[in-house]
Amino acid sequence: MIKVLVVDDSPVVREFLVHILSSDPVITVIGTADDGEEALDIVRRQRPDVITMDIHMPKMNGLDATRLIMETDPTPIVIVSGTEDPTEVATTFNAMDAGALAVLRRPAGIGHPDHEAMAQDMIQTVKLMSEVKVIRRWPRKRPAAPTPRTGNMGLARASARIRVVAIGASTGGPPALETILAALSKDFPVPILIVQHMAPGFIKGFARWLATSTGMPVHVATHGESLLPGHVYVAPDDHQMKVEREGKIALTKNDPEHGLRPSISYLFRAVAAVYGADAVVGLLTGMGRDGASELRLLKEHGAVTFAQDRDSSVVHGMPGEAIKLDAAMLVLPLEKIAAVLTNLVNHRGEIRA
Repeated sequence: MIKVLVVDDSPVVREFLVHILSSDPVITVIGTADDGEEALDIVRRQRPDVITMDIHMPKMNGLDATRLIMETDPTPIVIVSGTEDPTEVATTFNAMDAGALAVLRRPAGIGHPDHEAMAQDMIQTVKLMSEVKVIRRWPRKRPAAPTPRTGNMGLARASARIRVVAIGASTGGPPALETILAALSKDFPVPILIVQHMAPGFIKGFARWLATSTGMPVHVATHGESLLPGHVYVAPDDHQMKVEREGKIALTKNDPEHGLRPSISYLFRAVAAVYGADAVVGLLTGMGRDGASELRLLKEHGAVTFAQDRDSSVVHGMPGEAIKLDAAMLVLPLEKIAAVLTNLVNHRGEIRA
């Protein structure tokens, strides 16, 4: 049985979430809490396997509760939000920075046409998160921008001219992407394309949070938009994102891949076709295998490819699949990715330690 603690300040919402979770035979709700202080007490006493966490609560909000739980009694936490307002949603990503694993939109009410699908998505997410081995999180300082240093890492491509960076991420991706972008210089000389798997309704808030927390210009991509150096483009909800030879973004309603739209695989194929060896492309933490085969395709086209290492990944599914396929030229801890990107774009493709 998967033991779940439901935390929300609304009695109606608590009852609703308990009803959904209890409908699955392998999930048992061991308790509920209406604020962060009560949640901390229950976590210490009952040791749940997963926590669903509201953000806006009295006494202690969900952000502070998440931070304290991850510092004292690490437990998989899923943020369940009832708002899609980008300004408010952006605050929920601070909880992911503190160690929460995923953010979900609260399922629509019983009788709504989307209720069943959203409820099943929540159940599936809770089940998946229960398998993640979380570790204690210590308050972290923002990394300083990397300073390129001499010393070759064993891969030199002096003839290459890097023109784009593309990154795919899933579970655990938001704080990983924040770590990377915050460590890049604000005059980073090429555009960065991102596909982040995320529940519908949160991408705008995610982009706003990334822009605020990293200082980089971060956009939700629009159709026909021209790529600019140093700008970050995040694939929007329910669209596939690709690049065209004119250096423009194209959004399509093409079929989902690996059950996903946007799909990392879809973007990576376009980057291989348009940029080939002039790209740096990587897979970060996340479940599944989206993008793994396409990362191998990029490697075959001469691109520099990388995968996040197991120790720094929340879930090593996607990068692990890429490594198995020998698709990643480099396997990197999270804290070194920004330095490698900086050296690649500033040293004509030469990777330095």
